[in-house]
Amino acid sequence: MDSEGMQLHLSGIILEEQTELTLADISRTCAVHEEYIIELVNEGVLAPVGREPVSWRFSGAHMHRATVSQRLQRDLGINLAGVALALQLLDEINALRESIRVIETK
Repeated sequence: MDSEGMQLHLSGIILEEQTELTLADISRTCAVHEEYIIELVNEGVLAPVGREPVSWRFSGAHMHRATVSQRLQRDLGINLAGVALALQLLDEINALRESIRVIETK
């Protein structure tokens, strides 16, 4: 409840890893032009299934990476090559954290 006693309602879409999104779907969901998603693919930030943009299929994880890419560019002014590097480093950090978690639970 907020300060005036009214309830705040949030809505969203939960996308599982198995969800398949087309180029149009992911661009619409991320509120960006299809060209931006194509640039992310060309830079190696996203790796969809399929050879051509019309047959590309993206997962919920791709949507998350596209959203993080937007934030990095908007909030920090990082170019696409920098975004690709930042995401690669974040992936490595997450893998190391998972390795530590596995070791600690043994």
